[in-house]
Amino acid sequence: MSLVDNPNCALTLYTNPMSRGQIARWMLEETELEYQQVILEYEQSMKSAEYLSINPMGKVPAISHEGKVITECAAICAYLADITTNITLAPAIADRADYYRWLFFAAGPLEAAIVNRSLGVEVSAEKQRMVGYGQYDMVVDVLAKKLSESDYICGSHFTAADVYIGSHVIWGTLFGSLPERSEFSDYAARLTNRSAYLRAKSIDDQLIQARENS
Repeated sequence: MSLVDNPNCALTLYTNPMSRGQIARWMLEETELEYQQVILEYEQSMKSAEYLSINPMGKVPAISHEGKVITECAAICAYLADITTNITLAPAIADRADYYRWLFFAAGPLEAAIVNRSLGVEVSAEKQRMVGYGQYDMVVDVLAKKLSESDYICGSHFTAADVYIGSHVIWGTLFGSLPERSEFSDYAARLTNRSAYLRAKSIDDQLIQARENS
């Protein structure tokens, strides 16, 4: 039996409302593309043979578009921006330096630094060259400086990079994985007022509430 309800829908989101799938849903809402969702459970359907054939890591989110599977949140954001034609969610190729630089800064140094800090992993000074991010405080300072320079990652225009980086910043300001700094809180406030963000959050909040009430 297929996980999807409508095999004729070109775009499918595989997610759990209490996961990084919230990032992919926000990005989908920004695109305004039609999509269907498949809600997976961590130790059940997410580890099923059918889903492992889609993502062998057994993790969400993943998307399927016209038979092609994309995993990893940064890749999903970049891919969806590229297939969206009615809304500009990525700069022109010649103007993508900041877009790529900071999108992958968040997927690499930023996420690694935040996860290690959250897990209580301390990297000694003599071993900082062995980790891609070097030092948590330096990563934070570099990101804060970038966010102080413009409203969005690519200047005055919102892009898919803001969905991915913004998700880290919004989470960090809510749950303390980033320090309290005006650069982060101001950026988060701009993003959480977006209609697509509010739509995506409402969908996931309703799914979470329904689960709690069941």
